[in-house]
Amino acid sequence: MIDAHQHFWTLSRGDYPWPNETVAPIFRDFSPDDLRPLLAHAGVEQTVLVQATDTVAETEFLLELADANAFVAGVVGWVDLSAPTAIETIDRLRESRWLKGLRPMLQNIEDTNWILRPEIQPALAHMAKKGLRFDALIQPRHLKPLLEVARAHPELNIVVDHVAKPHMGGGRAPDPAWLQGMLALAGRANVWCKLSGMVTEIGPQWQPGDIGPFARHVLDAFGPARTMWGSDWPVVDLASDYQTWVETARILTADLNEMDRERVFEGTARAFYGLEQA
Repeated sequence: MIDAHQHFWTLSRGDYPWPNETVAPIFRDFSPDDLRPLLAHAGVEQTVLVQATDTVAETEFLLELADANAFVAGVVGWVDLSAPTAIETIDRLRESRWLKGLRPMLQNIEDTNWILRPEIQPALAHMAKKGLRFDALIQPRHLKPLLEVARAHPELNIVVDHVAKPHMGGGRAPDPAWLQGMLALAGRANVWCKLSGMVTEIGPQWQPGDIGPFARHVLDAFGPARTMWGSDWPVVDLASDYQTWVETARILTADLNEMDRERVFEGTARAFYGLEQA
């Protein structure tokens, strides 16, 4: 198994506006030593380590952690794609074999269409040229702009984090706009999706039935070959725990054949990020 989405942070580094006191259970340091036993218990051999704040310094910190911890198979970092020095910074970070992608934190940017700004397009094209993937941390308001990006940069492989964070919970059915937006993205061969972050969007009161219709739509739209599982640890601890989410994801994919389940839990992440075997 590959966990396609997890985080580490050391708060004393000083560049994390979040997590903060509003999320007390995870407002502490999380290190490889914290995750290692959870991986062993769940049978997860490798992970993709994803940035948690918008600084290049944190990306450099994560690349160092990847160097020192064999289970980290790749890093998704951050670069200010709008900066005049974006391409130079991308090239410097790409010197590390662990850098597999970049994640502009679109959910935190007020301008929904920020990613479509002209000054950002050269950096997106350069990411594709360098074989870097684009992790899309988005909300449903970003589905249309992301579709435009996918059309404008067909060589750039994009993955939607946390199924785009639709409104879920309390027996709520999927919103038609989310259904249609995700289906449109799935129609682009360069767009993939992560089954991750779902229980956190609902909270501790979540039930498997709350997320089942959303997971089913993602699997039907993208197919197992473009759907990958991620824990979003330690953020998942706000609503559940690592092992419970693993078991829930297995239930959500129980109707898939063995080959397709292997794709969701390993093969898709390996193909998307170009990960080496453990």
